[in-house]
Amino acid sequence: MSKKGVAEQIGVTPNTIHRYETGQIVPPEENVERLASALDFPLSFFSGADVDEPRRDNASFRGLASKSDRIMDAALASGAMAYIFDDWISGHYGRAEPDLPDFKEGMSPDMAAKLLRQQWRLGDKPIENMVHLLEAKGIRVFSLAENTKDVDAFSVWRDDVPYIFLNRFKSAERSRLDAAHELAHLCLHKHGGSVAMLKNSPIEKEANAFAGAFLMPEADMRSIITSPIYGVDDLLRYKRRWRVSAAALVYRAHEIGLIRDSRSNSLYVEMSRRGWLKSEPEGISREQSHVWQQIMDDLRKSGVTKGEIARETGVPAQELEGFLFGLANMVTIDGEGARTPPRKVDLRVVK
Repeated sequence: MSKKGVAEQIGVTPNTIHRYETGQIVPPEENVERLASALDFPLSFFSGADVDEPRRDNASFRGLASKSDRIMDAALASGAMAYIFDDWISGHYGRAEPDLPDFKEGMSPDMAAKLLRQQWRLGDKPIENMVHLLEAKGIRVFSLAENTKDVDAFSVWRDDVPYIFLNRFKSAERSRLDAAHELAHLCLHKHGGSVAMLKNSPIEKEANAFAGAFLMPEADMRSIITSPIYGVDDLLRYKRRWRVSAAALVYRAHEIGLIRDSRSNSLYVEMSRRGWLKSEPEGISREQSHVWQQIMDDLRKSGVTKGEIARETGVPAQELEGFLFGLANMVTIDGEGARTPPRKVDLRVVK
C-alpha cells in the first residue's frame, strides 16, 4: 500500500504517515488502532520490539535487477515477519545447527559443489528432497507469499544463521533449482550479497553453475546417460532421476559435453514448440518443509491457535500462511481445541 492509501484509510495526510514511519512523531492510540485495522495486523505488532529486517546490502536475490523496489521491499518485509516468527519458535523448539562452509573467493562453482557434497556425505547420487536437506543442515527455509511471487527466491545470512526464501508458485523443478542456486550464494558469496543481481552477472553465473553441479553431478550423469539423446522424449526418464526441468537437464548435459551445440539448440526448439519451457512435462510433486510440518503438527496437538501465535508474535495469521508453505492451516483458529502451552521439543532433522 502507498502512504496515500494508508493515510486515506485512517484519516490523516500522507506526510503524517511519513512522520510515523521515520519516528518524527508517535501516533495517538486511536490512530494506532486504525492502522492495525487498515493493515490487518495485530495491535501488539505496533507496540512490540523493533523489527529485525533483512537488508538490501546483504540479501541475494535471483536475477532481480529488472524488478521494482516495491517488489524487493515486499520480499524483504516478508523476511522480517519470518524472523519474528522464527525467534518465537526458537524459544520452544530445537533445530539443527548450521553446517555450511564459507568457501574462499575464487573457488570454482563445480569444485564448491563437489566439496559441499563431500562435507554432507551425499556422494554423487540424486538429492531426493532439497528442502529437507537444507533444513537438516541448519538452514532456515521459508516460502514466499503470493504478493511476492515475482521473486524467484532470495537468501540471507542473519548473524550466523542462513535463511532461504523460496517461491512456491513456480514449478516444483524450478523451486529445486532455485534452492540450490541460493545455497550457492550462502556458501560462495557470504561476504558479497547484493539485493539485485543482473541475470548474466558473474555472481549469478557462478550460482547457476553451482546449482547444476550440485543437483546433477557430472560423474552420476556420465554413468547414467550412456546412449545419445536424440529427441526431447529421451529427456523424460533422465529428468525423473534428478528431479529437474527438462531445460535444466539439457543445459547441464551440454555444459559437461554430453550434448553438442547443434543438438542442444534443436532440443530447446522442440521443447519450446511443445510448451515445455512454460509447463513442465511429467512434473514432480512439490517439496514441503519437514521441520515446519512437525512444528505445526505439535502446535496443533498442544491446542495453540493461530490467533495466539499472532498475538504473541505480532505476525498476522495470513502472513504465517504465506511463509510457512501453507502449513499454518494445520494450526486451529481461536476457539478450537484445548489450550496447552507448546512443549520444549527438539525437532532437529537427521538426514
